[in-house]
Amino acid sequence: MARTASKVQSLVKEDAEMEEALEYVLETADEGSVSWGDVSDELTSGQWGRLIEKGILVDSDGEGFDVDDPDGVREALEDDDLEFPDPPDADSSWTKWDKGAAVGSVAMFAGYMFDSVREPLADALNLLLGPLLDLLPFFAVVMVLALFTGLYSTLLQSNLMDMEVMGKYQGRMKEIQERRKEAKERGDDEALERIQEEQMEAMADNLGMFKEQFRPMVWIMLLTIPVFLWMYAVVGFRGAPLYPEIELVPVVMPIAGEVDWTHGLLGPIQVWIVWYFVCSMCFTQVLRKALNIQTTPT
Repeated sequence: MARTASKVQSLVKEDAEMEEALEYVLETADEGSVSWGDVSDELTSGQWGRLIEKGILVDSDGEGFDVDDPDGVREALEDDDLEFPDPPDADSSWTKWDKGAAVGSVAMFAGYMFDSVREPLADALNLLLGPLLDLLPFFAVVMVLALFTGLYSTLLQSNLMDMEVMGKYQGRMKEIQERRKEAKERGDDEALERIQEEQMEAMADNLGMFKEQFRPMVWIMLLTIPVFLWMYAVVGFRGAPLYPEIELVPVVMPIAGEVDWTHGLLGPIQVWIVWYFVCSMCFTQVLRKALNIQTTPT
C-alpha cells in the first residue's frame, strides 16, 4: 500500500489533473475491467499511458485493465499532501500605514533634488546628530548610523515580511520547475503544455511575492532617507556643505590612501557613501546572526 501511495504521489506531482483522472478510473473500474475506450472522454492518452507505466493499471487477461491496488489508491488520494499547492492569497497584506509610508518615502526622494525638501529634514535631524560630531569623528558617526539603520532594517524585515507566504511562493515555483523537468525527460508534450500554462499563471502570481518583499522596504526607506540627507548636507555632496562650521578630517582608505569624503572612490560614488554601505552590510550580517533573525524564507 505504501508503494501504491508513492506511485500516486509521483503521478499527482507530475500532473495536478491526474488526481481527477485516478478518481474517474477508480469509479469506472468498480464495474469491472477498464479499457481505454471507457475513459477516453475524461483522460488524455498521456495520462492513460502513465497509469499503465507506473503499474497502477495491470493487464486483465487481455480483456482490459484492472486497478492493481484500488484501496491503496483511494487512501493515497485522500492524503492532503497530494494536492498541488495553490497560489498564496493574492490580497495585499499592506495596511493604510504601509501605504502612507510608501508615499512618504517617495516624497522624501525629492530631497536629493530640491533644497527646500533636503534642508528642513537635515536641520531637524541635525538637532539630534549634530552633538555626536562634537564627540566622535565623522567616520565613527557614520558607523553609528550604519549600526542603527542595520538594526531597524533587520527588525522590520523580520516582523513585516511573511516568511510563510514567501516560502509558499518559492515552493510553488520549485514544484512547477521539477514537474516540467520530469515531463521533458519523458517526452510528455501534453503535460509540458499544461505545466507551461501553470508556469505563466504562477509568474503573474509572483506580484504578491514582490509586494511582501517590498513592504518592509518602504519603512526602511522612510527612516533611512533622512539619515542619508543629513550626511549629504554635512559633506556637501553637490556643492557647499550645509554646516560649514563642521570640520571633516580626510580619511585614509585602502589603496586610495588619504582622501576627502567627497572624493569619487568607485567612479562617481563618493567615499562617504562607500563607507556607509560597507559598515551597514557588515553590521547587518552581525546583527542577524546575533539576534538569530531569519529574513529569507526556508
